[in-house]
This record gives sequence, structure tokens and C-alpha cells, in this order.
Amino acid sequence: MASKQLILNAFVEMCSGHQSPGLWRHPDDNSHEFNNVEHWVELAKLLEEAKIHGIFIADVLGGYDVYNGNLETAIRSGAQWPVNEPLAVVSAMAAATQSIGFGVTVSTTYEQPYHLARRLSTVDHLSKGRLGWNIVTSYLDSAARNMGFKDQLPHDERYAKADEYVKVIYKLLESSWRDDAVALNREKGIYTHPERVREINHQGKYFTVSGPHICQPSPQRTPLILQAGASKAGKLFAAQNAEGIFVSAHSPTVCAKNIAEIREIAKTQFGRDPSNIKVLALVTPILGKTEEAARAKFNEYKQFASNEGALSLFCGWTGIDLGKYGDDEELRHVESNAVRSTVEGYAKFSPAQSKWTKHTIAEHISIGGNGPVLVGTPAQVADGLQTWVKEADVDGFNLAYALFPQSFKDIIELLLPELKVRGLFWDDYAVPKGTYRENFYEKPGQTGPLDEHVAESYRWKAGVDAKDHVIPE
Repeated sequence: MASKQLILNAFVEMCSGHQSPGLWRHPDDNSHEFNNVEHWVELAKLLEEAKIHGIFIADVLGGYDVYNGNLETAIRSGAQWPVNEPLAVVSAMAAATQSIGFGVTVSTTYEQPYHLARRLSTVDHLSKGRLGWNIVTSYLDSAARNMGFKDQLPHDERYAKADEYVKVIYKLLESSWRDDAVALNREKGIYTHPERVREINHQGKYFTVSGPHICQPSPQRTPLILQAGASKAGKLFAAQNAEGIFVSAHSPTVCAKNIAEIREIAKTQFGRDPSNIKVLALVTPILGKTEEAARAKFNEYKQFASNEGALSLFCGWTGIDLGKYGDDEELRHVESNAVRSTVEGYAKFSPAQSKWTKHTIAEHISIGGNGPVLVGTPAQVADGLQTWVKEADVDGFNLAYALFPQSFKDIIELLLPELKVRGLFWDDYAVPKGTYRENFYEKPGQTGPLDEHVAESYRWKAGVDAKDHVIPE
């Protein structure tokens, strides 16, 4: 079994239930309190005390309206509805903590890069360099309609736009200001040396941005870059840009090939060390001091899970409306290739004779979403995590909850001690009070991207004249 220390993030969203729709009904669940800042501050303090690396905050810009062609089920069941904007709460969590990082999902499809660059730099300043940016291109048609589009851009065009988008971000964050631009020279009255700030004059297919960036360089300049994408375009994008990759699948064998391909592309096409791309898998642990206690807990949770809410999420994730199919219809035998292939992916690890209907799928994902639920003792769950490390070559996990915050308390009380005994989790942050990137890579002083990362080629370093540093295109 692999023995590398794991990177662990808590996986949340500013909504109720998140990956386990309906669990907000459980009397011990507090996820419905997501509107309260104290809810998030207490979570950050709890997780930092346990030395969790970061809090990964998912987001969507529209509702899950594919199931039955409307939003009713999502609204009724609370399936990632309503959802608040995540970046706004990071400063409050950061003010109450010192070392934990914050990975926030922001789409490249519906916001101008100049505006986002300002928001990223601001929060990176206020958090003292503990911000990560989970780059997504969005996948819900409802988001496109809300943003003034009739339909989404085609998949590969969304990634082409994202490719240009991040280049603009790198130019603004890394090339617009020299490292030593800010002087704060009270005697000479020079706040910032004007010759050390310049326009980026980006002119591309999707964006025209003159600059300069309106914010001075933040502690990381570029936040830690996180990304999730398993398509051909997504893998190419991740191989060049991602420092951390988020994968979700019900078995390590499902994503092992994609992980290997991304690392190979990173090495051969972009000259990166494949081991510097850290992969985090979605997992929902349900723990008990005995296997029986864990199973009893899981069975109790299932009584509160919303199968309808799960169908809303599944249909939104896949774009497939299972509402069109009968309650007892075997989905492996329907006329739709998309439905059959998707269901086969889920059914691959179940008995061959089992019948997969839309309700089978709903029950399958009603707790834990599109990732495995590991039920058992700390030793059994740790074994499961090590299997993922061995078979998929992941570096850590995004830990989802069934109950908020009790699932995280169970992880802290039961699972972390077992991981520490096995040498799989650290005793303290590698860089207390450090940046997210320093602790992510366990490298003191590594506040900006690694030298091999594409963003580093944009860096305008101290002492370099503007004429001697050409902004990459």
C-alpha cells in the first residue's frame, strides 16, 4: 500500500445537503444554516484545529432543471437550491483562522477576467495568501439562460474560452505589476513606482483587456489553481494549468486512466513534473467505532435521503432527463446510448443481475453524490482510502458530508487518528500561517506557482526592466 501523506479538503457548498440531498431533514444536520456567517466561521475553526488542508467550496450558477424539464423537484427537495455566492464568506473564515486554505469555484464562462482578477487578489490579500481558485467552465443550461445566453457555448469552445481567460488572469496577476512596484516611500511621496506597473494590452478572440491590474500583487499573486475535467479538452487544460485536480467516480479504476493521461500530457507537452499535479478524489466517509455502528448510521441516513433530489442532481450532471422513463424501466435496455452508457458506468460494480431503474440510480447517489460512500470503522475506511491511492494514484481526498458538521467531527475524532498511525496524515501544517500553496506542496516559501508552471513564465520579477520582460501571449 502507498504510504504518502494525504491532502485532505472538506467538500462543501453554500447550500443545504450538498452531495446528500434531503439529509437537511435529519434532526442533527445544520447545513440549512448556510446563510449565517457563524456557520462557516465555526467550520473553518473546527477543521483548522484538526489540520485539514483546506475547505473546497463548490458552486453552480443555475438550478438543476433537467429532471422533468423544470426546477420544481430541486426547489422542493433543496437539491443544491438555494445556493449562495461562495467567495464572499472566505474573508470571514480567514479572519478566524491562520493556516487553513480555501478553494473556491468560479466559472470562466460568465464573468469578465478583469473583474474576477480583482476579486481573487482582494481575497488573497485578506486571507494572507490562502485562496485557491477552482476553475470551471459551467455545465448547466440554466446558468447560460440566467447569464443572457440562449444556450451554453459548445463544450470545447467553453474550454477554448477558458484557455484565453486564464492567460488574461495570469497577465493581470503576474505581469502587470513588478514584484517590487509598491514602495510606500513616505519621504519621497512614492506609494507605487509607476514605471513598475504596466498595461497588458490583451487582444484575443474572446477578451480585450488593456489593464493594468487594479490590485497590487497579493501574497500568492495567482491563487492555487484547482480544476476538474475528464474530457479531452478538460484534460489538456488541466495538464497545463492545474496544481490540484478534483475527480469524482464510484471506483478508482474509473478515473485511473484519466489521471495517468493528464500527468503524461503535463510531462510531454508542458514540461511539468507529473507528481506536482495533486489529484483529490471525492469520498463520503460514514464512520463508527464498530462496523455495525457505521452500518446503522448509514441506514439511518438513508431514511432521510431524497431520491427525487438525487435525480435532480444526476440529471443536471449528465444532461439526461430520467423523468422520461418509467419507474420500473430497465435503463440498460432503453434506446438512448447516452442513458445506457451512463447507467453502465454506475452498474459496473453491482451484481450483473441487478435491475437499474431511475430509482436505483437515485438510491445509489442519494448519499455521497457521484463518489463512493465508505462505511465502516476507521481502519476499514482508511483501507478504502489507501485502495484509491494505490489503484488510481490519487494524492488525497475531498471529504463530503452526510450530516453537517457531524460528519466532519466523525472524521476528526475517528478517521484522522487512524491515518496518523499509518503515516498518512501530518501532525501540523507544513507552514503554520503559510499560504495555501505552501501547505499544499509542503514547501516553505513556495507562495507563487512552481517554476515549471505556466503562470510563472508571466511573473514580472523585482529588478527586471519592463523592456526585458516580454508578456507571454
